[in-house]
Amino acid sequence: MFADFLSRLVAPNPRPLPDADARLALTALLVRVARSDGDYDAAERARIDRIAAARYGLSPEDAETLRGDAEALEAEAPDTVRFTRAIKDAVDYEHRTAVIEALWSVVLADGVRDPEEDSLLRLVSSLLGVSDRDSALARQRVQAGRDA
Repeated sequence: MFADFLSRLVAPNPRPLPDADARLALTALLVRVARSDGDYDAAERARIDRIAAARYGLSPEDAETLRGDAEALEAEAPDTVRFTRAIKDAVDYEHRTAVIEALWSVVLADGVRDPEEDSLLRLVSSLLGVSDRDSALARQRVQAGRDA
C-alpha cells in the first residue's frame, strides 16, 4: 500500500516531503516508538491521536484516520535506522525536534519510562540528527506538562 511512498522516502537524495507525507511519516515514527515495548495500548494510541490533532489541526476523526494510516506505514517501513535517516533527510530540524517532544509524550503516556522505549528514543533522536541536549529538553518539557 505504501511501497511508492517508502521508495521515495528511502531513495538517495530524497526531496523534502510535502506536508501530508511528512505528517504520515512522523506519525508512523510515533507508532514505531509506542510499539517498541511490545505493549501498544489504548493510552498510547489516544496520545498519538491527540498529538496529531493538536500538531496538525485535525479533527479527532481525522487524527484517528492518520494514526491508522501511520500504523499501516510503520508495519511496512524498513528498519528504524533507514526509516529515521530518510525522515531526517526530508524533514527540517524544527519539525524533527517537535517530533522528539511528541515521542517523549508517547513514551511517557503510560507513566512508565520503559528501558526499551528509552533506548529506542535515544537512537531515534540521534538518527534524526537531534542533539542529546535538545532531546533531554524535550523530555523535560513533557514531564513538566504532566506534573502541572
